[in-house]
Amino acid sequence: MNTFIKTGSRLGLGVALGLALAACGAGLPTSASPAGSAAAPAATDVPALSVAPSETPPADSGLPVVPRDLPTNAAEASRFIAKSTFGTTQADIDRVTQLGYSGWIDEQFAKPYSSHLANIAQMTAALTESSTQIGPGWMQNSFWRNAVTGEDALRQRVTFALSQILVVSQMNPDIGVRMAAGYYDVLGRNAFGNFRTLLEEVTLSPAMGIYLSHLGNRKTDLATGRLPDENYAREIMQLFTIGLYQLNQDGTVKVDPADGQPIETYGVADIQGLAKVFTGFSWGGPDTSSARFVNRLVGTSDRDILPMQGYPQFHEGGPKSFLGRTINTSSPNDSLKQALDILFNHENVGPFIGRQLIQRLVTSNPSPGYVGRVAAAFANNGQGVRGDMKAVIRAVLLDPEAANPPAAWASVNGRIREPVLRMSALLRALGATSTSKDFRIDFTDNPANSLGQSAMRAPSVFNFYRPGYVPPNSELSRTRLGAADRVPVAPELQITNEVSVAGWLIAAKAVIDNGYGSGNDVKPAFAPLVAIAHVPSALVDRLILLLAPGNQIPLSLRNEIVAEVSTITLPTSGDAAARLNRVKLATLLLVVSPEFMLQR
Repeated sequence: MNTFIKTGSRLGLGVALGLALAACGAGLPTSASPAGSAAAPAATDVPALSVAPSETPPADSGLPVVPRDLPTNAAEASRFIAKSTFGTTQADIDRVTQLGYSGWIDEQFAKPYSSHLANIAQMTAALTESSTQIGPGWMQNSFWRNAVTGEDALRQRVTFALSQILVVSQMNPDIGVRMAAGYYDVLGRNAFGNFRTLLEEVTLSPAMGIYLSHLGNRKTDLATGRLPDENYAREIMQLFTIGLYQLNQDGTVKVDPADGQPIETYGVADIQGLAKVFTGFSWGGPDTSSARFVNRLVGTSDRDILPMQGYPQFHEGGPKSFLGRTINTSSPNDSLKQALDILFNHENVGPFIGRQLIQRLVTSNPSPGYVGRVAAAFANNGQGVRGDMKAVIRAVLLDPEAANPPAAWASVNGRIREPVLRMSALLRALGATSTSKDFRIDFTDNPANSLGQSAMRAPSVFNFYRPGYVPPNSELSRTRLGAADRVPVAPELQITNEVSVAGWLIAAKAVIDNGYGSGNDVKPAFAPLVAIAHVPSALVDRLILLLAPGNQIPLSLRNEIVAEVSTITLPTSGDAAARLNRVKLATLLLVVSPEFMLQR
């Protein structure tokens, strides 16, 4: 059994199956008619889904193995889609099967971006006299609309991954709906661009300026004792570019041979020197007057989404030293560009950012070889360009380890699906649509009866969970990986507990029973599944293909679900209600299982 399941299911996920059965007994009829029912096929008569072997796993330090580009079956295509989007649909499976993995990625790269600001503008234009204000949950509505229905499925998924690395959160009440949408669009527009451009646009975003307090940051004033705010200088190094410790290109930590301790990337003096760079930036607008700097000129309607601009009179002149380099200019814009160039070209950025993208999309515990290949793509896209996000994304998704890990990493293959990704997978698999067209799913923060997570609402700049989190006193914490004797991590388990597990059951059952969101606005389309519900094995296999393909669901669990679904008997005529109940039961039992929680 995968070590994630051993650890995660005993943290509370194992409770969910029993709760689900009880819930189904209370909320979903277990039979439509006791008489004249059609006999269900025996679960043991149906073989497991056939999953062909994929690429040969590479050695940890070996050269990259070019993976087979065409999936050999639908399950392989579905596994790839689950890593690359917010969830699998039949249309995605068909397209990947037709184009191959590389062809599908190329097609996705060419799709236009589904803008959140455009969605907010559309909803604003529809306001009436009785409803004249932007709703506080509109950013959430826009997120779910694009996640479930966006044509640019890969870009939307990568944008969500970036939002958990370059974190801005609406938990700060000063970051309103439009400002949050503008920031998310910065990530989305640059998801397939260059990381250097992304880093600059993130730095100049007013949302980031407010969140990490460098909007309105002023130069040193010895008379008053004022020093530049150091918040953004610290976090851009620690979280957004180079991390705390010097790294080898395979992501392993460099150690000092004298004492065997990790070598730090920066110190207090580096933070203080870099903080001077981020002085003199404030609201964008047609001038750089002092009044605009302090936001006295409130007539600029787009100041919440315009990039911040430099105000020379508030910028720290003179030398600004950090990471062994010195910048000496009085121009805030020149200072910024030089500083970001220094950070961007630091050798840590490729392995530091590359590993986190692998964690967010593919597996929590990539081998050093996997990280090294992604870092190499960051360093050079094959044409001498550093930071090409398309090259990085290709390297993450097409690496042989994305399909099969090395043997030493097999027990921790995959990643725990965080609540937002569970819900998006469920909604996409069921072809959910919105009655209002706006996908009115508002805040889903409550872990007791909802997801315990909302996009763009992380509790801190450290995201919902840390990339290096290890559940204490768990099976995972007792496991060791590779020659480095490394302890594997499970970031998403930091927000998983008995309360959140029960909350997921409640949320999943709500979707399946009645729909989700305000007024049950978002509803599944069950018709394709109802059409095959007369054969329980076919129904369950279909759901497994869309929600947990390949070897994610063991044959024993698959057969248990088939047997449970078969207890809902079908009348000889008028069996539509019973078929629907079979679909609802099969779906619920699958999505509350510990095995569904693991994407691999």
